[in-house]
Amino acid sequence: MQKDKDIQLYLVPSPIGNLGDITYRAIEILNSVDAILCEDTRTSKVLLNHYNISKPLYPHHQHNEHKTLEKVIEELKAGKKFAVLTDAGTPGISDPGFLLVRECIRNNIEVECLPGASAFIPALVQSGLPSNSFCFEGFPPQKKGRQTFFKKLVDEERTIVLYESPHRLVKTLNDLAEYLGAERQAAVCRELTKMFEETLRGTVTELAAHYEAKPPKGEIVIVVSGKS
Repeated sequence: MQKDKDIQLYLVPSPIGNLGDITYRAIEILNSVDAILCEDTRTSKVLLNHYNISKPLYPHHQHNEHKTLEKVIEELKAGKKFAVLTDAGTPGISDPGFLLVRECIRNNIEVECLPGASAFIPALVQSGLPSNSFCFEGFPPQKKGRQTFFKKLVDEERTIVLYESPHRLVKTLNDLAEYLGAERQAAVCRELTKMFEETLRGTVTELAAHYEAKPPKGEIVIVVSGKS
């Protein structure tokens, strides 16, 4: 494997469902670092055990990343090499990672993000909606700022990609219908790469009615057409 010896922090995408979707290079990096920062060590252990990778694991998630940041930077400055793993997908995309990368850049610590899994790309491509230009908005706010969030999407002409939890899916589809129009075309991609993967397409109103009758489970990506 050709490596840049100056890289000290690697952001390593993890499979979003199917463990076979990790890259050979990701496995090599995980085997080469001194320790792995994990969003949830229990989740990461499933992946690491599957590939017989044994490294020290340190929790690094949204509830502790501010507190652990200084210590991690100190160890990186001392010459340690770390990898960052989130539960699924690419670190920093609606997951921990941004704060650490920013602090590394401020301290002249070399960072590299490996290419790999991210749920919104397969969802966008298989939605059937235009993928040449799009905006990724992550999770809509649950309460504060929610109305403003949807209002700013009203005149968006690019395809819109959102993440959402199963129990808030219907509410979000209804909000999209209210602010963007009941006939706005969309796709709901659920459990990507997993056994019960499903993609349903239709208007936001049709999709809301479907999931009202059949409450969904699993990880969800919503893809919505832009304003005509």
